[in-house]
Amino acid sequence: MADGDGLGEAAAAAASPLAPAPGLIPPPGWRERLRAGLAGTGASLWFVAGLGLLYALRVPLRLCENLAAVTVFLNSLTPKFYVALTGTSSLISGLIFIFEWWYFHKHGTSFIEQVSISHLRPLMGGTETSISEPGSPSSNRESETSRHNLSECKVWRNPLNLFRGAEYRRYTWVTGKEPLTYYDMNLSAQDHQTFFTCDTDFLRPSDTVMQKAWRERNPPARIKAAYQALELNNDCATAYVLLAEEEATTIVDAERLFKQALKAGETIYRRSQQCQHQSPQHEAQLRRDTNVLVYIKRRLAMCARKLGRIREAVKIMRDLMKEFPPLTMLNIHENLLESLLELQAYADVQAVLAKYDDISLPKSAAICYTAALLKTRTVSDKFSPETASRRGLSTAEINAVEAIHRAVEFNPHVPKYLLEMKSLILPPEHILKRGDSEAIAYAFFHLQHWKRIEGALNLLQCTWEGTFRMIPYPLEKGHLFYPYPSCTETADRELLPTFHHVSVYPKKELPFFIHFTAGLCSSTAMIALLTHQFPEIMGVFAKASNHKKNIRQIPSERHSTKYLVSTPENCQGCSETRKG
Repeated sequence: MADGDGLGEAAAAAASPLAPAPGLIPPPGWRERLRAGLAGTGASLWFVAGLGLLYALRVPLRLCENLAAVTVFLNSLTPKFYVALTGTSSLISGLIFIFEWWYFHKHGTSFIEQVSISHLRPLMGGTETSISEPGSPSSNRESETSRHNLSECKVWRNPLNLFRGAEYRRYTWVTGKEPLTYYDMNLSAQDHQTFFTCDTDFLRPSDTVMQKAWRERNPPARIKAAYQALELNNDCATAYVLLAEEEATTIVDAERLFKQALKAGETIYRRSQQCQHQSPQHEAQLRRDTNVLVYIKRRLAMCARKLGRIREAVKIMRDLMKEFPPLTMLNIHENLLESLLELQAYADVQAVLAKYDDISLPKSAAICYTAALLKTRTVSDKFSPETASRRGLSTAEINAVEAIHRAVEFNPHVPKYLLEMKSLILPPEHILKRGDSEAIAYAFFHLQHWKRIEGALNLLQCTWEGTFRMIPYPLEKGHLFYPYPSCTETADRELLPTFHHVSVYPKKELPFFIHFTAGLCSSTAMIALLTHQFPEIMGVFAKASNHKKNIRQIPSERHSTKYLVSTPENCQGCSETRKG
């Protein structure tokens, strides 16, 4: 469960006045116990009743005569019949197998198993194990878990997203592939409209033009609208932001435009501060101008980081976090962590983690894996699997392994990218926490930090798979976090480009009926082939097997044990009979 699971459950129990205490729950009555017992033995009772009815009706139904007629019919069959039978059964089983495989890949479950559980199980007497009352603690816990899963499946803005013109578009020019999906860019357009517009835009013509520009789908149309806004107002900060993001083809050009946007944005921000208490419209305008200013400074810090001026980037990020502490939702601390790791300032990294790796704050792969990296750093250079298996793990090694298990439980996709078992792509502009998109975004920037520490990747490779032994059913129960959300695959397929093979966890195992239909299809196809090639031999084999089966099933008094065993008395009686 999550780090705050105990607090969450205690709060849920305290907030539910109707939840009875564990010792005050009334015991089930005799009717409930009888119904539960009958439900458990319903299938066996039906089976025994069917056998009894069949035995009682054996004479009216002439079962013995019908069995003999069936035996005569089977003995009179020709090899052509067996060829047709095996061919038809092979065709039918192959069609069932193909349908099962298609249904499983489309819906993620077996059609036969789904029908069995949904329709046949109630007929066989199967019932649900338990039904939670609306006010019970179990239902409260389930509702808390479902709400947490919904929040974890929320799509977040990638704090380390690249520049569209200077990075994403250059990738398209080189490879001819689109690194961003329409869904991802549509989410970015919604973010821009939320952070960069407000209800008072109609008061300034340039902001009105930019409000339309953020809604444009075509990049040239957005760039053209930004230039129109600058013609109306040379101090339109959002117009410079759009040009820096989409028109600039290098980081240097993007930084130059962001500096122009910063100059205009600071002027507008100071003006909004003076008028913020005049009306609610002015307060909304101040919030918009604050968002614009924070965005510009953050992107300037990222430009400095990409151009090698790392200490300057760290200073900008620290000043942002001090000046605008309520904006923790922007996850500026993740940008700060990456820059501090590049400086190898591990003490400062630990200080940032101590502040943001908290129960009340949402976790991320950057938080969990950076904490694991710091603990791995102290033991990785001397770690050896052979030595550890011989003498056992030290306290520091145990702490490092536990930190790796914690990180892998939060996002199990990351190790394959860090160990280069799977190829990296450009990270999307939005990520899904605990999903493949977050793993790509983390590994894209942090792989170099793991490689820099000697033995860190070796320790990760030796220990990360041990996490799955602690959580054999990750969709139902977690160890340190909430159960792994099952909605990540669908969202990641929308966020990531089509040429990328999306990582899925837990790996979907093929249902039993797919294995069964595959074996049935293969075996019947083999029998059909043998029957077609050797019809006489297969016909003789089938008749011989039916003949042996009939001999075992025909009852007769002459086949008693004393007549089947040869004795001297029996032989003497037989010889006297022949003489007579």
